[in-house]
Amino acid sequence: MRPIMGLSKNEHGVYHVRKKVPKKLEAAVPRVLGLDRERVSWLKRTLNTKDLREANIRAKPILIEFDHIIAKAEALVADVPVRASLDRREIERIAAYHFASMLAEDEEVRREGTGSEPVYAAVGDQLAAQGLGVPAPSRTAFGLSDREMTQIAETVATTLPAAEAALARGDLSFVVDEIDELLVLFRVNLDRNSVSYRELGLAVLRENVRALRAIADRHAGEPVETPKVPEPEDASAPTGESLRAAYEGWKKAKRAAPGTITEFGRAIDLFIQLHGDLPVAQITRRHVREFREGLQFMPSRRSGRLRNARFPELIEWGRNHSAAPKIALGTVNKLLGACQTIAVWARDNGLIPDEVPWADPFANMRLEEPPSDREPWEPAELRKLFASPVYVRGDRPAGGAGEAAFWLPLLGLFTGARLGELAPLTVADVKTDEETGVTFISITDDEDVGKRLKTISSRRVVPVHHELVRTGFMRFVEARRKLDGEFARLFPLLRPGPRGGYGEAWSKWFGRYIRSIGITNRARVFHSFRHNFKDALREAGVSEDVNDALTGHAGGGVGRQYGKKDVARRFGFTVLADAVNKIGYRGLDLACLEDTRNPAA
Repeated sequence: MRPIMGLSKNEHGVYHVRKKVPKKLEAAVPRVLGLDRERVSWLKRTLNTKDLREANIRAKPILIEFDHIIAKAEALVADVPVRASLDRREIERIAAYHFASMLAEDEEVRREGTGSEPVYAAVGDQLAAQGLGVPAPSRTAFGLSDREMTQIAETVATTLPAAEAALARGDLSFVVDEIDELLVLFRVNLDRNSVSYRELGLAVLRENVRALRAIADRHAGEPVETPKVPEPEDASAPTGESLRAAYEGWKKAKRAAPGTITEFGRAIDLFIQLHGDLPVAQITRRHVREFREGLQFMPSRRSGRLRNARFPELIEWGRNHSAAPKIALGTVNKLLGACQTIAVWARDNGLIPDEVPWADPFANMRLEEPPSDREPWEPAELRKLFASPVYVRGDRPAGGAGEAAFWLPLLGLFTGARLGELAPLTVADVKTDEETGVTFISITDDEDVGKRLKTISSRRVVPVHHELVRTGFMRFVEARRKLDGEFARLFPLLRPGPRGGYGEAWSKWFGRYIRSIGITNRARVFHSFRHNFKDALREAGVSEDVNDALTGHAGGGVGRQYGKKDVARRFGFTVLADAVNKIGYRGLDLACLEDTRNPAA
């Protein structure tokens, strides 16, 4: 078992958890924690255990708490412009929030108790045991004790008359702390000298008196309902379209793969089950943070009543079953990324009104993931693969889809392309640049023929390595052209899977095949060829810009800035071909390897 991110041991072998505070928040975190310090660089807490499994379990809720602290610090340093006025609806909404919050807090106390009763009960028991004649405190299985009831009555009896007197005088100082907290909550920086500040203060003071009167009635046994606490947002501002509407618009505009549509739809469903179908413009970082925290409690296996449970139920179950396996951090990030894609699409396509200031609430909210288990192939493993029956005896197992069994691993090793990019290739995708004579593979997307790329930066050209030419790849392509035409698939026995990808079933076969020939490391998958290719380019001294251009990575260089035509023009086919042909794999000799099978299969 691996320790989760942020977990480490001290010199005594006891685990503790920590999280780095962003530099810009180091001065704000002490204010959140109430510490008399200038700065806090790390949030730390001991887990009081030497057991890794137990430490992983204990660390998760603490890391979530750390996220809350950092979020509060972000709110403190947020650059919110000063406003000189609020409109009537904004004032009413903020005041209504104050009233509802006071009643909600009172209801929670009556439901859960004040939390102090066990201490008083323990003291009472100790005094009674010493024969001091102290009456035993009242006990109740639910609700408030006699002592707690008396305490609330005394508080209301003192506070309500003082609040009424302040309202009669218009003395806002009685609620000035509450006003300032509400303005922070609603992200409003209101000028204290403005008329609106005084208007808001009186509105809050009125609702404060009204709430105290309602609490007094409730304390006397009157059935007083708690209104729904409204979201702390500006109801008067234009809102635009909802998240669900944005998803439906994206789905129509983007010809995404069926699997992607399903994955994005699932992410949107989960977000809406937790927060409701909010307008995209009203989604805040708090919403995203709570969504992320909920996903971290989501069980990875859902059967029985959990199979059809809604997201809040799954979160609650996950909290109560801390040892149960949860979805991976990568899955959490994928779901966050799906929602972010829809939100950004909504902004870019006018579903958020132009007059509404908007910043992507999903930005920088993904979790740190441990390093990928996928690793490059070892030379001994590559030798074993290319000395296996497919290559030396000409075997073509049914699951290998004919010549795909032979060519796809070689193409993966010498192009660095993903399986999903190679599996749907056609004859027309293998081309020759007339000016330089460089033969290359064009990797692009075309929904009509089932070609889908991971990102826009994945569109690229990759020159054909001389080892592929020697092995007979160009003869294979020409044979496919003669048999079925210019637009024939290179691997016609491959069929789309449930998610629309042509390599889905083949990938499973490949995993079984390499295990059958003695390659047992589960970290070896088709994607590992891509790591070999990247590493080989670096070892050959190829620049990172060219490396990213050839592999379609959206790095800091051209992989992010250029499409496949622009990459070819910027570097030139000769430079790209030289880079690819520099690649060699030490300890791997393919000199005797040549495909002699029927290329038409």
